[in-house]
Amino acid sequence: MSFHAWAIKWQIPPAAIRDLVDTLGLDPAPNSGPAGSEAWAQSAVRLEASQKGMRLWRNNVGALRDEAGRVVRYGLANDSAQLNSRIKSSDLIGIKPLTVTADMVGHTVGVMLCREIKAPGWRYTGTDREQAQLAWINMINSMGGDAAFATGEGTL
Repeated sequence: MSFHAWAIKWQIPPAAIRDLVDTLGLDPAPNSGPAGSEAWAQSAVRLEASQKGMRLWRNNVGALRDEAGRVVRYGLANDSAQLNSRIKSSDLIGIKPLTVTADMVGHTVGVMLCREIKAPGWRYTGTDREQAQLAWINMINSMGGDAAFATGEGTL
């Protein structure tokens, strides 16, 4: 059952749901763009993830100079320009709940969730950038995470 289905079941007013989402910073798609754009695809993926009980946040990656002129790098897997050229962390990073069985019956664990967002209709061509993005996706999946390219609604 999704959060929204539960809220309807218990007749939680939409204004109360919106207030809770805003208060906790859970807005699933704050930066939607024009239909067919990468921004639109990102919003659609974040909304779908939220509806399925998952959370995804924007992972901005880059480098800036501070007031003293020092380079400050930010974003995952961006320790150096050399590393960032070989592996590029996904646009969206988050977590999805997973209830495990057998020895941990009833316990919920979090699984790392990563999505590299592309505009609808995108196809992998093997550019250097795409290969570095795929390297991140393969690393996360090899360690039990859930990472993939996504192009919008239904591609979570």
